[in-house]
Amino acid sequence: MFKKILIANRGEIAVRIMATCREMGIRSVAVYSEADQGAQHVLYADEAYLIGPASASQSYLNVTAILEVARRSGAEAIHPGYGFLSENADFAEACEQAGIIFIGPSASAMRLMGSKIAAKQLARQVDAPTVPGYSGESQDTQVLLQEALRIGFPLLIKASAGGGGKGMRVVRQAEEFPEQLAGARREAQAAFGDGTVFLERYLQQPRHIEIQILADTHGNVIHLGERECSIQRRHQKIIEESPSVALSPTLRSEMGHVAIRIAQAAHYVNAGTLEFMLDTDSHFYFLEMNTRLQVEHPVTELVTGLDLVRQQILVAAGEALTLTQADITPRGHAIEARLYAEDPQQQFLPSTGTITSFIKPQGPGIRLDSGIAPGDEVTQYYDPMLAKLIVYGEDRSAAIARLQSALEQCAIFGVTTNISLLHRISIQPAFYRGETTTSFLELHGLLTKENGDEQPQLPATILMAAAITDLQHEVAEQPFPPTTPTSNTYQQHNPWQKLGPWRIAGGQRTLTYIYGEQEYQVAIQPLASGQDNWRISIDQAAAQDVTSIRGNDQHLVLRSQDGQQAVVVQAGNTAIQIALAGQSYKLHRRQPVEVDSAAHGTSGQHKQKSLTALWLVPLSKFRPRMVI
Repeated sequence: MFKKILIANRGEIAVRIMATCREMGIRSVAVYSEADQGAQHVLYADEAYLIGPASASQSYLNVTAILEVARRSGAEAIHPGYGFLSENADFAEACEQAGIIFIGPSASAMRLMGSKIAAKQLARQVDAPTVPGYSGESQDTQVLLQEALRIGFPLLIKASAGGGGKGMRVVRQAEEFPEQLAGARREAQAAFGDGTVFLERYLQQPRHIEIQILADTHGNVIHLGERECSIQRRHQKIIEESPSVALSPTLRSEMGHVAIRIAQAAHYVNAGTLEFMLDTDSHFYFLEMNTRLQVEHPVTELVTGLDLVRQQILVAAGEALTLTQADITPRGHAIEARLYAEDPQQQFLPSTGTITSFIKPQGPGIRLDSGIAPGDEVTQYYDPMLAKLIVYGEDRSAAIARLQSALEQCAIFGVTTNISLLHRISIQPAFYRGETTTSFLELHGLLTKENGDEQPQLPATILMAAAITDLQHEVAEQPFPPTTPTSNTYQQHNPWQKLGPWRIAGGQRTLTYIYGEQEYQVAIQPLASGQDNWRISIDQAAAQDVTSIRGNDQHLVLRSQDGQQAVVVQAGNTAIQIALAGQSYKLHRRQPVEVDSAAHGTSGQHKQKSLTALWLVPLSKFRPRMVI
């Protein structure tokens, strides 16, 4: 067995692999860019080495630097994780030439299955069903147009070397084909250095089903069941689960055996995933093979009880699989949700910044694979995925309930995330019914906020929590001294006597918060029954009596006649962020007028650090002069 493994990756997958290495008594070696010097995978590793600047092309894709670290550290094997060099056949070959074990398939198998055209041709040789289309050698535009007319519309143009939806176009009529073909070629060339494309019939309302396989160097190949990955945004998976509600035992067995036949024909070794599309008539079609560990591998681990990283390492060390197909008996149900740093209000653009808080969900059946912690910076250099939330239950209903609860507990401040979208998916009735297809988000209007025109409805609880938090912070900063309320000292420290942006009326404070384009007035006063009891009115509505209970970290529980709700709060200098039931809200406080800008407007040329007093003189002081 290996004594030391280099992990050629970063973030949550690097931490995940290191955890298994630690359990197996294997020392882990991390590599990192200048942007990742304090990253969690660097801190978690037994050894860590700088390999280059922040840009991935100069660090995590720098084969020469990574192999040099492997030589210096004495690492016997390299695990590539997913992304970066994980499906780079040249890197696998370079490892072999350097005498280092690549934990993954051979370079030849990777090249074969990395070409979608070659993979489909191989699949047909073993009688695996494929989507009707064209995957011939000719890339002539006229030939492709003739083939498109033969296949019929709508159809898909797909990049042969592609993935993640890059180089993919849906063409609904023949007139669109030339323009869409040119666009797909440009994108494929830019993303993969290969503009080769192929054509497929476009399946209406399909499901995306994938089969996990394990293969060793002794000729043993087994499958570990399926994962359904149908819920996607722009061809990127968001929610994955196992098992799929759409598969009967017979269909599951048939798809598994097809996956094994393809893997055997490719002489594939190690972990791999074969992806299929399932139409509304339960016909399945082979799409492609991912020659690496998948992002969504934890759902398979939870239902099978296997550690896939451990299995990868054992296979790479030359050991035979100790499991047969009969040993694989999945139990229960697992669902994974990917947490991204992206802004649903800004067309899901990546969100960068420093993680100021990360409230992790807890409870039975909840697993969080993460590579971030408070204080970590999310930069523009790498994929915006922050963590993966995986839940397990005895059945799908239990798993969904656990997912909803976990998302409602989870809060990340400092960057904008997609947690609210994930929560909306989890409570969608169609999701509960298992009606999941690749157009699920569009079909159920879950991307209507993508253009940023709408914001979540602001619950009254959010405004109450903001007002209570602000006043409690102010009291904590200037505590009441043990004197009588009539003393001068009390008056100096009493927040009800302070002005600033507050209005004071009838013994209560009125705070102004801005959310989006709406302004809200919150009137709040403490009750004589205790410092955690408040009377609160929002926008002059009927007042409510609220009790606040401050929990650990940033948790605040509010109790009123309407019930009890828990929120997570982070107060900043000019804004306050609050998470409630899977939604995040950012309220801005109305700021007091600055002396500088109030003096003579906002022109920097006329600013002065004083206010000019204007004396009003009574008209009686002036005596009219008679002009002759």
